Amino acid sequence: MKDTLDFYSKRNIFSLLFLMLFVLFFESCQDDNFTPKPRGYYKIDLPIRQYQTFNDISYPYSFSYPVYADIVKDTTFFDEKTENPWWINIDFKSLGGKLYISYKEINQKHSLNTLLEDSYQMTHFHTKKADYINEPEFHTANNVHGLYYDVGGNAASAFQFYATDSVKHFIRGALYFDVTPNADSLKPVNQFLREDIVNIVNSLKWK
Repeated sequence: MKDTLDFYSKRNIFSLLFLMLFVLFFESCQDDNFTPKPRGYYKIDLPIRQYQTFNDISYPYSFSYPVYADIVKDTTFFDEKTENPWWINIDFKSLGGKLYISYKEINQKHSLNTLLEDSYQMTHFHTKKADYINEPEFHTANNVHGLYYDVGGNAASAFQFYATDSVKHFIRGALYFDVTPNADSLKPVNQFLREDIVNIVNSLKWK
């Protein structure tokens, strides 16, 4: 009887050892270089490009803008009656973005140098989280010239510009979204709306 018990005890020990060796072998075969999948983002359906003209006779400028955008009068600085009537927001509701357009007339109160410095300071103040800022110049056939501000990183506004004739008119634009800034998730929409904003600038005319 004792021999029989010893036999079964040894058999159980061998079985346990075999099981342990099998588990260790299986674990050693696992890939140590596991790479998690990158975070995905919701697919955004971009609209088909089509433009219409903004040419209100009471405004000192005109331009073409997308049919999927609405123009809303900006009342942020309502007390500045001499300037505010020509400040607008171009609202891209379906894309969650808004282009803020401010207009100032160049005069003794607002010299060109002052407006240029203000534009520079505002761009750099609102882009503290920027990785970089590129500033390409532009000049159009409609006597409109200025700078684009391409802002990299998770900045509040990834694309801005100023446009002027250096004599009378000065416009500043800044694109913002109604979400927390994220360069990766907003990249397709930023690139899409950048083309629309460039079209606005290229079609801009003074009155």
